Amino acid sequence: MEFLIPSLASIVDILVVWVILYRVYLLFKRTGGYQILLGLVVILLLSLVAAGLKLEMLSRFLSMLRQYWVIVLIVLFQPEIRATLARIAHDHNFRDLFHQRKKVEFAPLLNAISIMSFRKIGGLFVIENKRRLNNYLESGEMVDALISVKLLLTVFNNKSILHDGAAVIRGERLLAVKVVLPLSEKLQYTRKFGTRHLAAIGITEITDAIAVVVSEETGEISFVKQGNLTGDITIDELSQLLKDEIE
Repeated sequence: MEFLIPSLASIVDILVVWVILYRVYLLFKRTGGYQILLGLVVILLLSLVAAGLKLEMLSRFLSMLRQYWVIVLIVLFQPEIRATLARIAHDHNFRDLFHQRKKVEFAPLLNAISIMSFRKIGGLFVIENKRRLNNYLESGEMVDALISVKLLLTVFNNKSILHDGAAVIRGERLLAVKVVLPLSEKLQYTRKFGTRHLAAIGITEITDAIAVVVSEETGEISFVKQGNLTGDITIDELSQLLKDEIE
């Protein structure tokens, strides 16, 4: 019965494969790329059904798909593939995939956003999650300072040359300001929102960052995650969302 007892190498092998598969699953879950896997499963099930029921036409069609499956997948799942590759491309610190980050204190940021909302000071904050935004930082002005209410209010003062663009936050530090971000091209948003909101949606479509927008016209606070915008939220609601979403 000794052959039933796994060796140390086998155990390590299984654990490594399990960790890799689990992380790939989490990546697909965050990006929406799980639809790619679902499509593969559907094609596989159809192939089994067609073979079992001897459906010749369907079998030939699926056989043709298998010959050109790479092209078919790219055509069918192009948005999901692009989003997945973009997230991987912007991940410059792979150790973060296995690293638990310390709890972040959001009080100074929330206080600043509350004041900006009351005074109708427009602003865009992008908060890093696990994926680094280093490529985008180059388009702005580096700050790398501990977040404070006075600092954020100074940055987004409309008389400041730094108030345009986004403020990128990592943990409890303000990394850069006046950062240029990609704009969302979704029609339901381009017809409704201005540049700040479109930038917030755009960056969250291709990274796991969280964005917060304060409207200059109304003072309304909006929370953006994975390209989805939730508008007109209170500062208490924002506080809970940040605690729930930042891993």
